[in-house]
Order: sequence, then C-alpha cells, then structure tokens
Amino acid sequence: MQQALRQPGRVAADLLALPSKYGKLYEEFIVSNASSIGSIESALRSLTYIVPGRFRDAEIASESLHSGVQLLSLYHNSLLARAVARLPKAQQPHPSPHNRYTQYWTKNSSAYRRLALTVQVIQYTELLCEMAAKRRGEAARWRVVTILESLKALCRLLLLRLTNSRPLLSPPLPEREIDPSTLEDGASNNPPDIASPPSERSEETQWTMPRTGLSLPTLPSSGDISSYLLSKVLTADDVKPPKALLHRVSGLGEFAEVLYILRPVVYAFAMAHYARRGKSAAWQPWLLGVAMEYGARQLAKRDVADRRAGGLRGLTALEKDELKKRGWGLAWWAMRGAFYEQYTSRWIHGVSSSLKGKPLLDMVGGIIEDYEFLWDQYYFPTATI
Repeated sequence: MQQALRQPGRVAADLLALPSKYGKLYEEFIVSNASSIGSIESALRSLTYIVPGRFRDAEIASESLHSGVQLLSLYHNSLLARAVARLPKAQQPHPSPHNRYTQYWTKNSSAYRRLALTVQVIQYTELLCEMAAKRRGEAARWRVVTILESLKALCRLLLLRLTNSRPLLSPPLPEREIDPSTLEDGASNNPPDIASPPSERSEETQWTMPRTGLSLPTLPSSGDISSYLLSKVLTADDVKPPKALLHRVSGLGEFAEVLYILRPVVYAFAMAHYARRGKSAAWQPWLLGVAMEYGARQLAKRDVADRRAGGLRGLTALEKDELKKRGWGLAWWAMRGAFYEQYTSRWIHGVSSSLKGKPLLDMVGGIIEDYEFLWDQYYFPTATI
C-alpha cells in the first residue's frame, strides 16, 4: 500500500527531472559540436536572405526563421559561455574589451542581465511583431513600433542608471568569441597519450601533467610564432578593471547619452503622427531624428574634449569602437523616411535594374529588389539600436 502511494510521487519527480535531463544532454551536444552548430546557424541566416519575395507571405516565414535562429543563437551563447567558464584558465580564450565589460555586469548584476536580455530579445523579434501588426492595419503597426521603441528606451535608461551613467554598448550582452576546437577538445573525454613522445603528438593536443592534472598550453607552429607572441602582449586596457573600460559621463555627456537613447522613440512617434495624417513621406520626422542623433554625437565628443585628459585620444579602445559604431549608424539615415523615398530608393532601383540579364549579377539584383519591399514597407529593417 505504501509503495503504491509512493509511486505517483516518484513518477511526478521523474517527470520534473526530464527537462533538466534533456537540457543537460542538449548542452553536451552543443558543446561537443560547437563548430558545426555555428555553421548551421550561419546557413539558416543565409537562407533568410533569399526567401523574401519567393512565395506568398514569404517575408513572415523568413523573419520567423530569422528571429528563431537569433533567439536560439542567444541561448547557445549562454551554453558555450558556461562551458568556457569550466575550462582550465590556461585554455580559456582572452575576452575582447566588449566581452570583458559586459561579462562583468552580467555576472555582478542580475538586473543588468535581465534588462540586457530583454533588449536583445526585442531586437531579434521586433520586425516579426511589426509584420504581424501590419496585417491589422497601419495604425496597429505604428502602435506596435512605438511601444517596442519605448520599451527598449526604458530598458536602456535603466541600464544607464545601473552602470552608474556609463555609455551603453551595442549589443549589451557578451558576444560569441569562442574557438570551437577548444570546446570540442575539452568536451571529449579522450585524454592525450602521455606515453607517446612530443614529436608524435599533434600540435593541437594539450599535454596534461599526470601529478597535478594541469594542462600545458599548446605551442604554436613555427610559422606562427610572431602572431602568437603578439597575442600575449598586454595593452593598457588589458590590465584595467572591467568597469574602467568605459568612463562615467555626467552633465553634458549624460544628457547626450539620454538624447541618443530617446532618439528612436521620438522619431517613431513623429513618423506615426505624420502617417496618421497621410503624410508618411514628410521631412519633419527625418530631420528631427537626424538632428537628435547628430546632436547627441557632437555633445558627447565635446564633453570628452572638455572633461577627459587627452580628449578623444584619451578614449579607451572600447569607447573608440562604440563611437565608431554610432558613426556608422548615422549612415543608416539614408535608408529611412523621406530621404529614402526621395533619393535612396531611386538609386537602389536603378542599381537592381542595371544588374538584370547579367550572369550571377542578376540573382544579386533580384535579392536587392526583394529587400526593397522590406525597406519600403517596414520601420525596423533600418533600425540601428
């Protein structure tokens, strides 16, 4: 009788253990096949570039696939990061400044991790949400666009506060910077042949010391010694604590950062306002958005020149990279609003037309034409943050 009463509880416990069991198996599979997983993800992303325009509702199918791959890739990043953390220190790759900074905040602040993850998930699914909303009409589409931009801006403002007024990075989460062979070698349970002499072991095999269990780092090939030594050289940023890779901003610099964060919200609301009035090609939203983004950039540079020793030359490598990304972001204004409709779309259409009838180039022209539909009809394909 007691055994019969215990049986349902045991079954329930087994059922609850299934997700963690299969999750562990999936993690082991991803880690042991890291190089193949990356190739599959790349192939699926490439497929989304040629699907638009091929059949009815192709853009929905393409964007659903793209969003799914991006979200799955985000999950794979977390699995691979955990696997790297379990490797011996000698085998762990040296992270880039971006990853050092974002890893610090994600490990030390659960609020930062959740907010940054929210921003990433919204960015990966925002176009799909816009496509679904467009089926209900233009008013619904612009309502979704403004809500999503407002949510992202709110998360970024909270991130700005959590990091003590340090400029935000894009993306706010660590990126995948892992050598798949390192993980696959670590995941395999085949220890190196200690009895064999070093000349008979492959260059990729790491030798494990029998007494301590520590692994000696792999020596480079004779033709790669210079690059190997250069990779071991420490720079000034390498010895700084992660928080010091981005300086805090205040006053004019903080205002510039807030202006940069709020720019997409203001632009989206302005576009929605003029769309309701039947003036979707009006220049006012475009001029307002460009002025805010350019103004935020100039104010930030002026603040650095006034407050930082050495001015722009005193920026860290991470700050220079982020400033360069935002500079390239300004170029995307050529693909938005009235400027795109009046100038860029005509130029793109002329290029795609000139490629027609030419071997191989005709396929490129067809892909450009298919993407013209997305640029013409949707807001998020040209969004930068």
